[in-house]
Amino acid sequence: MKKWEEKLRQITPYVPGEQPDFPDMIKINTNENPYPPAPGVEKLLKEMDTKKLTLYPNPGAKLLVDELSKQYNIAPERIFVGVGSDDVLGMIFMTCFSSDKPILFPDITYSFYDVWADLFRVPYKRMPLDENFCIKKEDYLGENGGIVLANPNAPTSIAVGLDFIEDIVKNNQDSIVVVDEAYIDFGGESAFPLLEKYENLLVVQTFSKSRSMAGMRIGYAFGSERVISAIYAVRNSYNSYTMNYPSIVCGAEALKDVAYFKECTAKVIATRERMKKELAELGFSFPDSKTNFLFATHESVPAVELFEMLREKRIFVRYFKTPRIDNYLRITIGTDAQMDRVVEVLKEYLEKR
Repeated sequence: MKKWEEKLRQITPYVPGEQPDFPDMIKINTNENPYPPAPGVEKLLKEMDTKKLTLYPNPGAKLLVDELSKQYNIAPERIFVGVGSDDVLGMIFMTCFSSDKPILFPDITYSFYDVWADLFRVPYKRMPLDENFCIKKEDYLGENGGIVLANPNAPTSIAVGLDFIEDIVKNNQDSIVVVDEAYIDFGGESAFPLLEKYENLLVVQTFSKSRSMAGMRIGYAFGSERVISAIYAVRNSYNSYTMNYPSIVCGAEALKDVAYFKECTAKVIATRERMKKELAELGFSFPDSKTNFLFATHESVPAVELFEMLREKRIFVRYFKTPRIDNYLRITIGTDAQMDRVVEVLKEYLEKR
């Protein structure tokens, strides 16, 4: 190794899901929403004043923050917005976790958490899920430098209730507790109501899943004014113009169409529940998902074999070559037609095997 190479920071990066591009594929490997954004978003994009693109966007994304404030009935000063919830979480790690005590998160969860911890040199400890992939609450009641919990968890799809979350927040008031709610709109119980009781709580959500806007990269966090102010101070010391103008205006527009939002999430939930029954009939088992995906294992066929077979058929699901979960597939819920095709291919393969 050359001398200058020794000065480089060595990080094992997060590896996102594959992004294939075939005209006839079924892409259900990255938990995107199969339905389009709210109709008003498409209309706005067609009519957008492109002269606005020559100007820097509002650094505080005021239009979007004000609409979030209106929809959630919370003061704008208690909202932080960023370029997807990844950006929001990254800024939270940088701002809130500066102790020499380790932050805690599950050993099986969103795999970006340990990457951020390594990147920002935050000590951390992975707390093992139990044999049913459930979080053990007692693991989070000791001394720590902060806590991060995805609820519902990914890739396991399991949600815990509000009382469970409150016990952890209440017993860790010397630390920041982050609840990552990327999938909350598909059946989980949000920690949002706890914000009025606990200043150490941050609730993070995203437009990528339930609002069908992964390509716009919009995420946000709710918290106490003091914590949100600190996150903005860090963000503005790094890059004060993170969110682009189209994302700001389209995000605000999407929030206005509550009926469409509820319609789309209801369709995903209905398809998910149907898929639970149909996959169970084919010999699959899975936790009781409260997300827009199923975390499935087959009774006799290895997950990697099914993954490769589906890939040959241009059906893309997610396979994790990771201890404890290397015999599971994460299958995003697509449209009814897409899921019918998945069941058809799996049934045909299993009958002939």
